[in-house]
Amino acid sequence: MGARAQLAELGLALPPVAAPVAAYVPAVRTGSLIHTSGQLPFVDGSLAITGKVGAGVTADEATALARIAALNALAAVATLLEAEGAGAGVDALDRVVRVVKVVGFVASDPSFTGQPGVVNGASMLLHDVLGPAGVHARSAVGVAVLPLDSPVEVEIVVETR
Repeated sequence: MGARAQLAELGLALPPVAAPVAAYVPAVRTGSLIHTSGQLPFVDGSLAITGKVGAGVTADEATALARIAALNALAAVATLLEAEGAGAGVDALDRVVRVVKVVGFVASDPSFTGQPGVVNGASMLLHDVLGPAGVHARSAVGVAVLPLDSPVEVEIVVETR
């Protein structure tokens, strides 16, 4: 089953790629790899929740936000593939051979140590959409603050055909 069918089965659609908030692009290719910039959990252009995980933002809320950020990263990949002429819409994601690496940043209260569980939201979304190609290496990093006071940020590296 392709990525389009998987997304539909999950009740999801790729969102428009968020405009960069500084001097960068959402994704770049080098050889067969596409690297995304860090993606925030924007929905319709805004963050539904801001703050620190463990102090105002629950781990469950942050896990859901990591899932949204991963979906936004997939949208950045698909948009780049489409710009290269890979096909319209989600079909471009069928060119992903595998997700190589995920890095998840979690804006954390100093006492919060559940960053891996939060970033599981991103990991599980990628697996749910891409199947075995979504299995990856990963880092889950606690940080003091993220752009726009986002609780999470996710970046991915994918190999394409």
